[in-house]
Amino acid sequence: MKKKLQPRPKKSLSPPRLILTVFFILISIGTLLLTMPFSSSNGVSIGFLDALFTTVSAICVNGLVVLDTGTSFSIIGQVIILILMQIGGLGFMTFSVMVAIILGKKISLKQRLILQQTTQSSSAKGLVKLSLYMIAISLTLEAIGTIILTLRWSGEMGFGQALYYGLFHTVSAFNNAGFSLWSDSLSSFVGDPIVNITIVTLFVLGGIGYIVIVDIFRKRSWHKLSLHTKVVLISSAVLSVGGMLFIFILESSNPATFGGLSIGDRLLASFFQGITPRSAGYNTIDIGSMLAASQFVLIILMFIGASSGGTGGGVKTNTIVVILLATWNTFRGGGQIHAFGRKISQDIVLRALAVLVSSLLFIVIISLILTITENKLEDQFFDVLFETTSAFSTTGLSTGLTGNLTPLGKIIVTITMFIGRLGPLTLAFALSQRKTNSKIGYPEENIMVG
Repeated sequence: MKKKLQPRPKKSLSPPRLILTVFFILISIGTLLLTMPFSSSNGVSIGFLDALFTTVSAICVNGLVVLDTGTSFSIIGQVIILILMQIGGLGFMTFSVMVAIILGKKISLKQRLILQQTTQSSSAKGLVKLSLYMIAISLTLEAIGTIILTLRWSGEMGFGQALYYGLFHTVSAFNNAGFSLWSDSLSSFVGDPIVNITIVTLFVLGGIGYIVIVDIFRKRSWHKLSLHTKVVLISSAVLSVGGMLFIFILESSNPATFGGLSIGDRLLASFFQGITPRSAGYNTIDIGSMLAASQFVLIILMFIGASSGGTGGGVKTNTIVVILLATWNTFRGGGQIHAFGRKISQDIVLRALAVLVSSLLFIVIISLILTITENKLEDQFFDVLFETTSAFSTTGLSTGLTGNLTPLGKIIVTITMFIGRLGPLTLAFALSQRKTNSKIGYPEENIMVG
């Protein structure tokens, strides 16, 4: 009797690879829709490359644009961009969980693992409940933001248009996307406290992350908060205040940005522009007219970005804090790395170091490539570095360089936005097989450093 051959078990995609695949599918659909003539304001297709760039920028909640969103796209095109921003910020797995719960289906272990990857949670426990919290928080805050902005703008443009503009900019702000229906972003509202405070509140809440918001809502006591929440809150506050002070001091002598503004408007502009580089992408003053020192401060803030688990990008505040704690600990002579009475494991430190180094290398390499491919930008290396950092950190701030990129430059920046959104480590895990820990032990030997 011949033995029946057993069918080989199907290899399933790992969570990182599945995330990568779904991203490609969403980008393909978005690009196809934006290529259609009905997405354009003049009824003529914007072309594949510009549609691809806009789609990636929207779904990666970046905000860099090669076409003016308010004038180049029809209402349908703008709504497509809005939907892409919402999916990109909230996460496609969160939507999948919501649909599954509505249909009464159980959430599988693999779905939980994918959800853990997309939300950057440290544990797979309670992720379904977290997803429901995320949806509730997102819809609630976006509803409040839309109402406030609608009431603010209804006197200028009518209720219907004000409602649409309020919804678009609220979704864009909360998801840290930075898309605006005005060609100058929010520069015309530089001295408007309602618009400034509303937009800042939205992208700050989106940037600190759902996990932090839920943790604060549940515990309501500083001593009971998790180490992650404490690190996010303190680091975000320090960076926000520091960014505001730097911008105010540096730009106060710059007539191109602060000229003609009162002290109150300068403070408001500094407040807004000091926080927005950490992945929001909006601006109330012309970025290209800022002093080089101020732009360099923005580059640093963009590189750091928002917090892990939030809608923003960058290497994340948590990563920088862990690296700084490890560095300080080394200066002190070693021992346990700790904060707020909690030990930070060596694995976390190594992961933070890997994120930091890989991100720096990627930005340097892309900046070098752009200076080669974009011949006309040879004398604008600083602008190239600014744009590359903005693309990688999914911030969306621009000195005006993006609109002048060559087709090859647009492709490079598109790839940069995509990798920046997924994260270097996630992409590396997705494209390679993770090997089990080797049981081979190697003899130890010292190597000189520093």
